[in-house]
Amino acid sequence: MTASELPTPAIEQSVSAENLAKYIDHTLLRAEATQAEILRLCDEAVAHGFHAVCVNPRWLSFVADRLQETPVQVAGVVSLPLGADTTKIKAAQAQDAIYAGADEIDMVADLAAIIEADAKYLLGQLTAVLRICRVMRPPVLLKVIIESAALTHEQKVFACQIAQQTGVDFVKTSTGLHPAGGATVEDVRLMKEAAPKCRIKAAGGIKTAGQALAMLQAGAERIGTSAGVAIIEEIREHDRGIRQ
Repeated sequence: MTASELPTPAIEQSVSAENLAKYIDHTLLRAEATQAEILRLCDEAVAHGFHAVCVNPRWLSFVADRLQETPVQVAGVVSLPLGADTTKIKAAQAQDAIYAGADEIDMVADLAAIIEADAKYLLGQLTAVLRICRVMRPPVLLKVIIESAALTHEQKVFACQIAQQTGVDFVKTSTGLHPAGGATVEDVRLMKEAAPKCRIKAAGGIKTAGQALAMLQAGAERIGTSAGVAIIEEIREHDRGIRQ
């Protein structure tokens, strides 16, 4: 089942809004997003204590300036949504994003290399981008998006194993823009098993607190969502109901 199809499990009383917020990358990747919307995204991230704000490269310097002196991280996307750029272009995009203020990079993997099990190409590409991230001081986190909903079981395992071999920080389920769908609990579990040395980011179709918690329980250590505020408000409303 996709995140949007998941039944919403009961919200555990032990999970506070503040604790859940620390796992969320507050995301806005619509091409038509305006400066006012990006500004609101940043202010919401600070107000709710989200881990990061994730935006397109066009907005990175603006976001970095807005979030300066706050604990919220800046995440920039590379090769979104297709992942079909060459290795040279992806490395240059990552470097440009970091120079613009990105603390973390969310890069779409080459899906053709995954589907064809081209380990040499995929390993070379991930290594090149990771090298850019690692030479920075402080080092920049690299999350690799594999578009799990579009892959077979074997292809998901292959992608995760190459990601772990490369040494990337996170393997991420989805862009949230592919017609095949977004994150599933089953894929998060599989990815964690296939790449136990990597952290997992679940993204794509996660709209409720129950869905976010299900992903965390399955092994995700970060949640990418445009519905972060609604998720946190759902937790707080649940807590208020318990206290009454």
